[in-house]
Amino acid sequence: MIRPGLCSVTFRELDVESVVGHAAKAGLECIEWAGDAHVPPGDLDAATHARTVTERAGLAVASYGSYLSFVGEDEAVRAEGHAVIASARALDVQRVRVWATRTGSAETSPGERARAVGRMQEFADLAAQHEIEVGLEFHGRTLTDEIDSTLRLLDEIDRPNVRTYWQPHQGMEVEEALTTLRAALPRTTTIHVFSWWPRSERLPLSERSDLWEAVFAILAANGTDRDALLEFVPGDDPDVLRRETDTLRTLITAGEELAR
Repeated sequence: MIRPGLCSVTFRELDVESVVGHAAKAGLECIEWAGDAHVPPGDLDAATHARTVTERAGLAVASYGSYLSFVGEDEAVRAEGHAVIASARALDVQRVRVWATRTGSAETSPGERARAVGRMQEFADLAAQHEIEVGLEFHGRTLTDEIDSTLRLLDEIDRPNVRTYWQPHQGMEVEEALTTLRAALPRTTTIHVFSWWPRSERLPLSERSDLWEAVFAILAANGTDRDALLEFVPGDDPDVLRRETDTLRTLITAGEELAR
């Protein structure tokens, strides 16, 4: 089953109640709450409030979209990691999203990469104590900026509770994006869904229906439960969320039909 949802960072300027209201009205099923907007790491009141409002609306809290990255002073990274886990527990989620680094794989020295890997292992072990899965943001200008580096990073971390998110990198043609998805699929937990083309121009999701129908066909054929979370909409306009949600559901159904 592919569960349609929303990343709350899509509407970072709105309050929790407004985000939940728009998501529920649009017919979405779950929300990933953003650590840089609605649920700051360590703010347990904010996390509890977001969870309560979400569940009262009949939606699920899918995950915690933290912006923890494994660079900087050891103690600062460790302290933020503990704060992230505390917020995840208050949200009552089983998945936390993190950023590997803030530099690309080609720009990160072997020593910096090794330090980041060690910190990710420590964080993964902490998360495992609370039965929480860690998902790497699949994104440019990090160690997941290309598929080979991503898969190698997962091997280096070597923790069963560490997997990756997937999204098409900016500027990727359809076939290249699908190639990365197929390679990452066995280790992919969540899909971020948007229509940016040719770079960061935010288009209606329907403008890249060829990509997303193929993505959902691959996911349907695999048969594993995953969340497909809308991340950003044209003009950051909540009034288009219902249209984008309808398109998302149509594309999921089209992918399922292609997979048959």
